[in-house]
Amino acid sequence: QVQLVESGGGTVQPGGSLRLSCAGSGGSLASYAIGWFRQAPGKEREGVSCISRDDNSTHYRNSVKGRFTISRDDAANTVYLQMDNLKPEDAATYYCTTDLEYYCSGYGPPGFIPTVWGQGIQVTVSS
Repeated sequence: QVQLVESGGGTVQPGGSLRLSCAGSGGSLASYAIGWFRQAPGKEREGVSCISRDDNSTHYRNSVKGRFTISRDDAANTVYLQMDNLKPEDAATYYCTTDLEYYCSGYGPPGFIPTVWGQGIQVTVSS
C-alpha cells in the first residue's frame, strides 16, 4: 500500500511562505487523489486542500483560498502544498492523505475521506 511522507515544515513569520512536500513510496501517487489535512492543538482535524488524479481539479477550504496552492509532480511521485501569506491561525500539524480513489469532490468529508495518512509535519507561524 502506498505510504506518504511529509517534509518542508518549520517556523515562519506571519506573511511568510513554506512549501510542504508529500513523497509517496510503495505506490504511485499519480493513481490517486491526494489531500492535506491539519490539526492545531486543542482543535479538530480539518481538511485543507485536495487534488484529483487525471484532471488535476483542486479544492480548498475558504480560509486558505488565494494563499495555498496544491500541485503534483507525478514524475517525482510528489504532491506539494505551497503556502503563502501564512497567518498565525495556519499553525498546525499538517498531514498528507489519500482515500485511494482517483477523484475528490471536496477538501474534506464528504467529498474526500482519507484512509491513508502520513506521519504529519509541524508548521509554526510566529513573530
